[in-house]
Amino acid sequence: MQKVISGILESRWFWFLARLCLVVMFLASGLAKLIDFDGGMAEMQAAGLAPAALFNVLVIITLLAGAVLILIDRAVWLAAGMLGGFLFLTILIVHTFWNKTGAEAQISMFFALEHIVVIGGLMAAAITSHLRRKIAGLSA
Repeated sequence: MQKVISGILESRWFWFLARLCLVVMFLASGLAKLIDFDGGMAEMQAAGLAPAALFNVLVIITLLAGAVLILIDRAVWLAAGMLGGFLFLTILIVHTFWNKTGAEAQISMFFALEHIVVIGGLMAAAITSHLRRKIAGLSA
């Protein structure tokens, strides 16, 4: 049984599946902001970011470029930093639970905690990518 589990954990397809699961929300959000550019701008305006069009473009680039880099397993450390930084800034700008009360504060805190968990997952992906490449004898 241990051999089967090791085989799965060391397989390329399972590593790809893990990366795909990690980035699906970034891909979906980036594509949604690209397809519905006005909706993305409305999100930026609601967050108090101006000029909204510039911020929407920067967010689209960050989300899609970061997700693609992770999917193709290249510069995962950079992609994790980009996406992790984006999530951290989202906590500071949008999910400011410390400035809210009641149910709104609780919901914002849950989003902030979820973002922190995903940041940890991005860090783990960067470490894993680095180690897998090192074991394979590839340059990181």
